[in-house]
Order: sequence, then C-alpha cells, then structure tokens
Amino acid sequence: MQMAASYPLSYISYLSEFHATRDYFECHELLEEYWKAHQGEELTNTWHGLIQVAVGLYHHRRGNTAGAVKMWSSALTRLTTDKLEQLGLDAEAMLRDLAQRRDALASDASYPYTDMELPIIDPHLRETCLKQCAERGWRWGTPSSDIDEAVIQRHLTRDRSEVIAARRQAVLNKQKERS
Repeated sequence: MQMAASYPLSYISYLSEFHATRDYFECHELLEEYWKAHQGEELTNTWHGLIQVAVGLYHHRRGNTAGAVKMWSSALTRLTTDKLEQLGLDAEAMLRDLAQRRDALASDASYPYTDMELPIIDPHLRETCLKQCAERGWRWGTPSSDIDEAVIQRHLTRDRSEVIAARRQAVLNKQKERS
C-alpha cells in the first residue's frame, strides 16, 4: 500500500472536498485538471472514473437521475479493484456501493440521494486528508444537508468563458479545414 506522501495533491484535495465540503463540482475540477495533465499514465482511467463518481453524485443530489446513472455506469467501467487499492481505497466496498446506487437509481428515479463515503483504508492518506481539512477549517463528514445551496447548484454560477471560447475556436478551426 502506498504512503500518503506519494499520492498527488490533487487526489488528496479531491478526497478532502468529497468528504468535507461535499462540493462535487469542485472535486470534478480538481481531479480533471490533474487527469488531463497525465493522459496515458497508469491511473488515467481511474482518475477519470473518480471524476465521474463525483459528477454522478452532483447530478443525483440535484435530481438529474439520467445524468447520475450515466456517470456511475461509465465510472464502473473505468474503475478497477487493483487501481483503487493503489490509491488507498477499499475497492470492493466502493465498487459495490457505487453499483448499488446506480442500480437503485436506474430502477427507481425517486431513489433518495445520500452522501457517499469513499472507504479510505490507507491510514496515512486518511490522516493527510484530515489534516488538510483542519487547515482549511472544514469538518470531515459534513452532510449535504449542511451545505449551502450555491454549492449544490454550482454549475449555474461558474465562469464558462474559457469553455465557450474553446468551442468557438474549434468551430473556426473546422471551418478553416473545410475551406
């Protein structure tokens, strides 16, 4: 099992946000940046899968059943026991919980949202996350019921100017290719 010092800071921050702020949108942002910068590496699919776990929770909490089921289904194809264990997690427990959530929501759109805990089995990783939370004034295990509505609806307030500009540029590039 790895020691916490060998885990990427983005992953530690992801875990801290995941369990303390429940800001799944921020979890996505933190790990997406790392994932994009480390394409083709051993854990590329795992980073992507963990992003999808957070995005699925974000969707489920907001009532977007189809989005949650889609994200969790995709995550379950990317996440593997050996890679999750490399990242200090109880892979079997996590994958079982994720599959149960996905299946329950897929069969019943009224299946209620509950916070998910990622089962950290590396005590050094857990301690590092707890320390980061304490430094930031966060409380590990904060329930979503204590989270500000702005966090739950984060997509409504984010700055999308870079995304819009990139899409505009892609359209222009395609137009140039056709000419």
